[in-house]
Amino acid sequence: MSTALIVGAGSGLSASLARLFAREGMRVTLAARNTDKLAALVKETGAVAIGCDASVSAEVDAMFGKVGSPDLVVYNAGYRTRGPVASLDPKEVERTLAISAFGGFLVGQAAAKRMLARGSGSIFFTGASASVKGYAESAPFAMGKFALRGLAQSMARELAPKGIHVAHFVIDGGILQGGADSRASGRGPDGMLLPDEIAKTYLAVYRQHRSAWTWEVELRPWLEKF
Repeated sequence: MSTALIVGAGSGLSASLARLFAREGMRVTLAARNTDKLAALVKETGAVAIGCDASVSAEVDAMFGKVGSPDLVVYNAGYRTRGPVASLDPKEVERTLAISAFGGFLVGQAAAKRMLARGSGSIFFTGASASVKGYAESAPFAMGKFALRGLAQSMARELAPKGIHVAHFVIDGGILQGGADSRASGRGPDGMLLPDEIAKTYLAVYRQHRSAWTWEVELRPWLEKF
């Protein structure tokens, strides 16, 4: 039975990934700073929840000490602060970088160490529009997501020849968070990405043959404003 670890778990995409992986017979572990919010998802999927701040090395090591060496690790953690660059709080910028990028490095490194020992495994990183384009008053998020993309690309080139599939997913648009999502009314029914459909792409990439591995996928809503 394959095992999957989703770091930065919550509602939306993480929940869709957990449900799909569980339906496909995978054992799922969900990691988040606050595991109380995962109670319903744990009950639904049979997953195990672990408390972990992915930006803290000791907590990442402790998490992997509990889960061992998963077949698939998905880094889905994120944090952002917004505002004019002249008035941004440096501490909030530092936190954005720590969770968006440094945490990805810590989780990716810990996963790679274990996967290298057996010569197989998959490490997936969730990016955003900000992975490839910086928006006004959103510099910290772009800094973090650009860094995460660079990490994924470097890891893919280094680790693919050693049997480890590293991929980065550019989610270039808003992910629908449910019927109460206020953004959907302004963008229309086809202006948001459905998390269940995104999850199917993650699974498809996970199942790719090594002769045709993808290192990056870009997913966008059907209708969008360029």
